[in-house]
Amino acid sequence: MSNVLMSVDELRARLHDPLLRVADARFDLADTGSGAAAYATAHVPGAIYAHLDRDLSDHARRGLGRHPLPEADTFARWLASVGYEPEQCWVVYDADSGAFAARLWWMLRTIGHRAVRVLDGGFAAWRAAEAPLTAEIPSRPATSVDAAFAGDAMVEFAAIESLRGDAAWRLVDARATPRFRGEVEPLDPVAGHVPGAINRPFAENLGADGRFKSSAALRAEWQRLIGPVDAGRVVHMCGSGVTACHNLLAMEHAGLTGSRLFPPSWSGWISDRSRAAANGDA
Repeated sequence: MSNVLMSVDELRARLHDPLLRVADARFDLADTGSGAAAYATAHVPGAIYAHLDRDLSDHARRGLGRHPLPEADTFARWLASVGYEPEQCWVVYDADSGAFAARLWWMLRTIGHRAVRVLDGGFAAWRAAEAPLTAEIPSRPATSVDAAFAGDAMVEFAAIESLRGDAAWRLVDARATPRFRGEVEPLDPVAGHVPGAINRPFAENLGADGRFKSSAALRAEWQRLIGPVDAGRVVHMCGSGVTACHNLLAMEHAGLTGSRLFPPSWSGWISDRSRAAANGDA
């Protein structure tokens, strides 16, 4: 498979690799405790649990959206608590689509950890394959971790203001089309999208079997979407900087490397009501 995805068969074959670290990122926006409860019931042997709200976000950071990206040193403390070592190979999964797993994948990549992949098809594929399960919570000795997020992996508010009218860039929103258009908004106080953004629902990266489409298929789809724009001039966003990582991962799987994330995304953008908002497809 690609250097960003791992198959169930490959993970099963590597379960006893001492350098393997598996992370369970199952989460439900409507029931924020359900992922941890599901993990406690059954998970891939050796997997630790990564909670989107508690471990992969920092809600003390205001104005940065519903899932504020933590500071790098905060993320480093969590990594240290679960025994992170730079030579480890990390595999991250969630319930099925990879929408939440991609957040941790991106965070690890952005501190420079390249040996990290997402389990294609997630826990659903693992269970369907009758692969091993356990309820045992692993105990890992803490380590010491220093980390810094790569500045060129993301853009902030001022850059979005200048880039949203620049034809040499593409701002891509990963939310479902009705939310992008402002027809419905179940999570945020304002409906719509950042003016100038285009829509690519993250679910379109998956085939009917719930796994990622082939790299060739995704490359063709993404190239049609971004046109002549270089991948390094693509900025991903969504509601809160989570599912946007799925689109970024899909581009990497397609060999279109170097796109960037706007971590606050729509919920951070509208934290200042003076910022412009658009509805419909425009």
